Amino acid sequence: MKNTAIIIPTRLSAQRLPNKPLAEINNIPMIIHVLNRAKESKAGEVLVATPDNKIIEIIKKNGGKAILTKPEHSSGSDRIYEAYTKELINKENFDLIINLQGDMPNIKPDSILKLVMFMRKSNCDIGTLASNIKDKKDMQNPNIVKVQVNEKLEVDSFLTAKDFFRIKNGTNNQKIYHHIGIYAFTNAALKKYVKLSRSRLEIDRKLEQMRAMENNLSIKVGLCDSKPLGVDTEDDLKKVREEMRI
Repeated sequence: MKNTAIIIPTRLSAQRLPNKPLAEINNIPMIIHVLNRAKESKAGEVLVATPDNKIIEIIKKNGGKAILTKPEHSSGSDRIYEAYTKELINKENFDLIINLQGDMPNIKPDSILKLVMFMRKSNCDIGTLASNIKDKKDMQNPNIVKVQVNEKLEVDSFLTAKDFFRIKNGTNNQKIYHHIGIYAFTNAALKKYVKLSRSRLEIDRKLEQMRAMENNLSIKVGLCDSKPLGVDTEDDLKKVREEMRI
C-alpha cells in the first residue's frame, strides 16, 4: 500500500523573523496552525521536523509528532529528509513526502489534499502549488516567490514549471503565478535532491527549488484557489493575523 507523509520543517533562527514559529495568531502559535491544517487534510501522517527542543515540546503538548533534526541543514527539504529517514523509512511504504512550509498558517487543508491527488495522477519528481496574482505590486515584492509556466494554469491542470524567481524583468504577458510554499516529492526524488550540492541559483535567489530545476528534476505546478500567506516579515505576520482574526 502506498502512503503519504506530510513533514513540516521549522526552526526558531529564521533570519528575517526570528522565533516566528512561536508567533501567536488568535492565541495559538503559528506552527500549531500549520500542524492542524496538515492534520485536517487527512492526506497522510504528519510530522514536524525541527532542531529546536522548544518547538518539540509545543508540538507534543498539542498532540502532534515531532522529530529533532540537526541545526545545519541548508533547506527545509534537507531537514524533512532527515526526519523521513529517522522516523518513516523503515515503516510503511511512504512513496510521497510533502514538504509543507511551517510559516503558512492559513493554508487550506483542501489545497494540501489537491496536491497529493495531482501527484498520484502524474508522472513527475516534484509537485507544488500556485495561485493567481491579483495585485500588480506583488510582482515587485521580493518576499513573494513567483512561478512561471508556458500555459495558463486551469483548475485541473498540472503543468511543468519553467522558472521560479522573486523579481524578474521583462515578464509582461508571461504566465506567472504566486508560488505557494509546499512541495510534494516522490521518495526517490527526495533522496536524489538531498544528495545534490546547493546550486548557483538556489544560493543567488534563496529558493531551494532551484537546486531541483538546475539538476533536471521535473517540477509540476497545480492551481490553488486560495493564496495562503507565507510569513517572512513583521508585515506578513500582521496581514495573516488580520486575515485569520476570529
